[in-house]
Amino acid sequence: MEGLPRYYTLLFNAVTDALEALQAGEYTKAELLLLNGQHSAEEAYLQETDGE
Repeated sequence: MEGLPRYYTLLFNAVTDALEALQAGEYTKAELLLLNGQHSAEEAYLQETDGE
């Protein structure tokens, strides 16, 4: 995933991990992975855009 913004890859990886957790029946873990991915992606986006 070269050339993609960091926030995209953070969120993509969180979704991938959450899907694996869902397949394993780990629903709380999946929710936490998605929430953490959302927060991490948002922080990365703000850093890349200097909060604009």
